[in-house]
Amino acid sequence: MIIAERLDQLSRELLSVPYSDLNAVQRSVIDLICDEAPTGLNKSLVNDDRGSWDRLADAVAKVGGSWGFIGGFSAALMVWIMANVALKRFDLAFDPYPFIFLNLLLSTVAALQAPVIMMSQNRQALKDRQNAEHDYVVNLRAELEIMHLHDKLDALRERDIAELSRQNAEALARLEAQMAVMASKLEAKG
Repeated sequence: MIIAERLDQLSRELLSVPYSDLNAVQRSVIDLICDEAPTGLNKSLVNDDRGSWDRLADAVAKVGGSWGFIGGFSAALMVWIMANVALKRFDLAFDPYPFIFLNLLLSTVAALQAPVIMMSQNRQALKDRQNAEHDYVVNLRAELEIMHLHDKLDALRERDIAELSRQNAEALARLEAQMAVMASKLEAKG
């Protein structure tokens, strides 16, 4: 019960809202602040929970989206075209102009590569959303901790100002008493 009261108190101090009215992310931040526990790393960054097909999709996307692939694929196309043009003279071309088999292969590669790259991008987008949520939690916690520190510093400053005011009042009272004594001595002499 004491923890629930502390959570509600923190929530009201930092967010001006009862703990029960917070969303799940805000509650997790208040819980971390109450526990004084570190936020920790995002589990999606630490654990590689990809299956073999996911790893294959990532590898295809990594290779298919590189300049090396574009250069290598362009070189392979040039070799294919030049070989068929050169072999046409000897009537040995395996895919003569207009390169119908090459067009079929290119269409097949594009038809297979595009969905695989999209699968990898979808999974990366999910990971990015999880990381963004984690960043939000870390940033919200940092902001709330800073607000909490400001409140503590303000309380300390107010206490120090009150103490200085009290000391100044005492010093002023002593000075007034000394002034009164000096004034009475001056009157007695005069």
